[in-house]
Amino acid sequence: MVRIYNTLTRQKETFKPIEEGKVKMYVCGPTVYNYIHIGNARPAIAFDTVRRYLEYKGYDVKYVANFTDVDDKLINASQELGETVPDIAERFIEAFFEDTGALNVKRATVHPRVMNHMDDIVKFIEVLIEKGHAYESDGDVYFKTRSYEGYGQLSQQSINDLKVGARIDAGEKKEDPLDFALWKQAKPNEIKWDSPWGAGRPGWHIECSVMAREHLGDTIDIHAGGQDLTFPHHENEIAQSECMTDATFANYWMHNGYINIDNTKMSKSLGNFILVHDIIKEINPNVLRFFMISVHYRNPINYNRELVDAARAGLERIQDSYSQAKERLDSAVGTEVDAKIMEIIQDNVKTFEAHMDDDFNTANAISAWHELTSELNKYLRYNTTNTDVLSRFIDVFEKYAGVLGIVLEEEMILLDEEIEKLIEERNEARKNKDFPRADEIRDYLKEQGIALEDTKEGVRFKRG
Repeated sequence: MVRIYNTLTRQKETFKPIEEGKVKMYVCGPTVYNYIHIGNARPAIAFDTVRRYLEYKGYDVKYVANFTDVDDKLINASQELGETVPDIAERFIEAFFEDTGALNVKRATVHPRVMNHMDDIVKFIEVLIEKGHAYESDGDVYFKTRSYEGYGQLSQQSINDLKVGARIDAGEKKEDPLDFALWKQAKPNEIKWDSPWGAGRPGWHIECSVMAREHLGDTIDIHAGGQDLTFPHHENEIAQSECMTDATFANYWMHNGYINIDNTKMSKSLGNFILVHDIIKEINPNVLRFFMISVHYRNPINYNRELVDAARAGLERIQDSYSQAKERLDSAVGTEVDAKIMEIIQDNVKTFEAHMDDDFNTANAISAWHELTSELNKYLRYNTTNTDVLSRFIDVFEKYAGVLGIVLEEEMILLDEEIEKLIEERNEARKNKDFPRADEIRDYLKEQGIALEDTKEGVRFKRG
């Protein structure tokens, strides 16, 4: 029985989907104006793992993860780069798939894009206006925040407290500082769409409400995203969706914790902003994923190379044991099965599932996997191993890997950092006139599709 920590109620609740055996899940995706950073990678990995486990439990999961392909960031990037907003969005959507694919994140059932839902957005806003929950003001449309009695419930804030910090920015013509934009009048040279209120584009919050409803219906089982989205984004989604449909928007709200870099909050201003596109050139993406899930998704995670290296060592121990088990399978015999070992394996599966049932506690699930690895290593020291026992170990390892999205058998892919170290070693070998070693390194790199070039600036490499 799966229990989920629901941000809305601040407690763990037994998961009961709307329709038996099926799950409707919506996860807020990135704004595609640049490569995703490591903070974007965390929800992608965390909720991909949630999806995988629900599927492991037998649920048919319809997983919707959107792309915000029009907003202020994209418009600014368009003006800076001299490219159209659609062209920029297309480029970075492809980059997203490349980066998350490397992290073994499964593609969503549907990846909706804002630009493909403009008619739906306009109709949604029209209904809110008709019901008295929104109003037009000189080409802009605003949501009447006070018209929704439950506003503030997700972030557990009083609307009166929110009023203290609210303000009306220059150019805004809203009736109440708490009101938020559903439709924005187009500025000169901005991308725009026609609407009953004039040319413009949607506000950020309305986009997810519309896409979630179009692909999953009025009420969804799970809505997920980063902790930073709790307020105001998800709070606003609840308000506008429930006012439009007169139905509960989402039954369970899940939010992952922040990422710090060397115990410091990640931010562009501090220069510790890490793009996944760059980091996976240095760190095996399989290791990066294993590191990410080594901490419970709701807890903050501290990124540094020492912790990543520790995760690498743990993963390699699991992979090595799995490889040895597969190698020993060929020489295993069909002797009488050791019932005690089979019971140990089965108890470990129950422990693993119990941890995952408990709000998808991947950290404890990995601990269970390490315990099973120790049992496998002990068994591999036996002079004679049984085919059925080894097959059971292998099967469970593969099940765990499937749930957690970990690749057990990886192709040999040299990272840039490793190549540079080999080039440095080759240079040292040549300097010491150890030409056999220098040639050995060159030939090894060639086998891996790496060509070396001697230039005035030193040795460079390029991938074949």
